[in-house]
Amino acid sequence: MASHSNGSSDAFIKIPEIKFTKLFISGEFVDSVSGKTFETIDPRTGDVIARVAEGDREDVDLAVKAARHAFDHGPWPRFSGSERGRIMMKFADLIEEHKEELAALDTIDAGKLFTLCKAREIPTVVRLLRYYAGAADKVHGEVLKMSGKFHGYTLREPIGVVGIIIPWNFPSSILFMKLSPALAAGCTMVVKPAEQTPLSSLYYAHLAKLAGIPDGVLNVVTGFGETAGAAITSHMDIDKVSFTGSTEVGRKVMQAAAASNLKPVSLELGGKSPLLIFDDADVNAATDLALNGILYNKGEICVASSRVYVQEGIYDEFVKKLVEKTKSWVVGDPFDPKVCQGPQVDKKQFEKILYYIEQGKRAGATLLTGGKALGNKGFYIEPTIFVDVKEGMPIVQDEIFGPVMALMTFKTIDEAITRANNTRYGLAAGIVTKDLNVANTVSRSIRAGIIWINCYFAFDADCPYGGCKMSGFGRDLGLEALYKYFQVKSIVTPIYNSPWL
Repeated sequence: MASHSNGSSDAFIKIPEIKFTKLFISGEFVDSVSGKTFETIDPRTGDVIARVAEGDREDVDLAVKAARHAFDHGPWPRFSGSERGRIMMKFADLIEEHKEELAALDTIDAGKLFTLCKAREIPTVVRLLRYYAGAADKVHGEVLKMSGKFHGYTLREPIGVVGIIIPWNFPSSILFMKLSPALAAGCTMVVKPAEQTPLSSLYYAHLAKLAGIPDGVLNVVTGFGETAGAAITSHMDIDKVSFTGSTEVGRKVMQAAAASNLKPVSLELGGKSPLLIFDDADVNAATDLALNGILYNKGEICVASSRVYVQEGIYDEFVKKLVEKTKSWVVGDPFDPKVCQGPQVDKKQFEKILYYIEQGKRAGATLLTGGKALGNKGFYIEPTIFVDVKEGMPIVQDEIFGPVMALMTFKTIDEAITRANNTRYGLAAGIVTKDLNVANTVSRSIRAGIIWINCYFAFDADCPYGGCKMSGFGRDLGLEALYKYFQVKSIVTPIYNSPWL
């Protein structure tokens, strides 16, 4: 089984002071209208970190009014793209200057590894801002070849006020996957971070103001999905909603958008991603990909490779190496640089994962490793691998969102494709093979939004990301993400006495 570290974070880093706990509306930190607050919990211990303002419908109304005024009358949509880009670059610089404090906030709020937050996730935020800052002055319409005596062209105009609702597993990077292109497009926005992880979003709002982003462009309402989130999705003066979260909540977002003002939505939802490992694979590299694919961010990632299919010829060797590597996987305080896996985000998620592990055992699957909670405080779970798994089991079909792998075998390419597609989700998939023909055939046959060949989690600012089937629709990242924050307007004028059309 994996080892457990009981080290104290005090030995590794000074926990930052919590500076921002109020709503951020029209450039100011304010209490909620009701005066209510809620607790944000440290998953390492279960202790309260701070009390944060609890926004509700009235607070969302105020935030939307601020965003609407900033869009209809403020300078942000009227700046040139290069001027917006200049301010976004300043925003990125400020985040880079404060990356240690921001990384620590996501670590204490979400249980994420501090070393990875500092080295990878906060730098990703900076890269996203700079990428879209560079794109802000490169937005073009088209000149149209009309069939009659007309001159036609299109404009891409900012869509308006955007509602952004983000999950708790990547509170920084997912926020900026949405916020960055929306800013570049000239939109204004109301952000609702997950109630489990509100702290870094409020800090980013503070830095946005320091960077010179005008008041009302970025508003942050902390609170609960059933109240603040629902108010955003049903609001008649929000022009678009971008949501990342569960498929269950995604349905509610879409229903509310349709029942209100028919606002467009983009949904990045759940996943149950397959990783297919063929007989010609390097087994050592394949086990690394498989282990990281399910245990990265303690399995709390929508593209986790939770279904691993290994071709029969290398299965026994693969299992042996996988078990060896799992034994050296260290679970513990996420501030400890030796630790590979921190705690699950909260008690609810912790209990959900343990429930699915028990379900898998009752259904007849065999535990190869793990299966239990670790420690006597906090929300730590052992890396868990099931074998003797059947396709219909809940641990194969349902998104668990934790460090739980279902390991299976296959004989042929056709079988691998069929089983990979045997899911209601379509977010991501991985293929490990040295055969280009196999890689081409399988990657084109799996219904998923992104396919990684001989790699995994290979995200990039320029590479569009999103799903199909019940994993949602719309794309984050790349220029595809920028364009979804525009409306296309066609303009046509007559042409008189032109020598040609």
